[in-house]
Amino acid sequence: MLYIVLAICCSVLVSVLLKLARRHDIDVGQAIAWNYVATSALTAWVFHPSLETLTRPGAPWIGFVGLGLLLPLIFLALAASVRHAGIVRSDAAQRLSLIVSLLAAFLLFGEATSAFKLAGIGLGLIALACMVWRGGTGAGEGAAAWWWPLIVFAGFAAIDILFKHVAQAGTPFAASLQAMFALALLVSFALQLGRRFAGRTRFTLRDALAGLLLGLANFGNIVFYVRAHQALAERPSLVFAAMNLGVVALGALVGTLAFREKLSRLNLAGVVLAAVAIVLATRA
Repeated sequence: MLYIVLAICCSVLVSVLLKLARRHDIDVGQAIAWNYVATSALTAWVFHPSLETLTRPGAPWIGFVGLGLLLPLIFLALAASVRHAGIVRSDAAQRLSLIVSLLAAFLLFGEATSAFKLAGIGLGLIALACMVWRGGTGAGEGAAAWWWPLIVFAGFAAIDILFKHVAQAGTPFAASLQAMFALALLVSFALQLGRRFAGRTRFTLRDALAGLLLGLANFGNIVFYVRAHQALAERPSLVFAAMNLGVVALGALVGTLAFREKLSRLNLAGVVLAAVAIVLATRA
């Protein structure tokens, strides 16, 4: 269980770092770009992937390219969601994306369904609606507070579906991770170079260091989650449920206690419903 706890802490730490970035005048776009320098280097160092499999016929390059584009773009969306909607809503929306992933597994990948999973999907959608509802706010603030979590929800669901597509192709996990991180690095730096040439930003050592720290937390989330699955190989549903529930719970605690995020009763009900939905959706 230690690996699960560490993975949960690293996942929430990513949101915390994104929340703190604005306070400390960190350029989030640059930090996310440098994050992929760290994750690419750490993947090569920790997993030692064999890239020969990427050159074989049938390698899922459509999936890799899709992930290379989506990973940095949805990371930017997560940063915007944390800024406008807070850690609680953003982390819960990210974890509830498994609802769409489950639907895709049933409809596209031929996996078996059950009454519990269908109930979890339905409850998850209700939970999402409760969490993004913001009554009594200004038009601009209210729109940003519900729109960005929805983008995070849809974006992480698309990423999960692409991960399933890549996994079905049989490419080893480490090689797939190296390919998608390398492509995400190229895309994110292309975006930042575009901003630099437009005079909207300048590269600084401070932003680079912040990005490397963000990448360390991001990679920690991945590597500890993988280690948890390896340690509990016969209980994957336990790992999956504990990870998602833990992130929702810890994100709620950190958001409300450390950052004083204000949640309505409906929002709080949504967080509780999200936890119940995850339990149902991940029940074997």
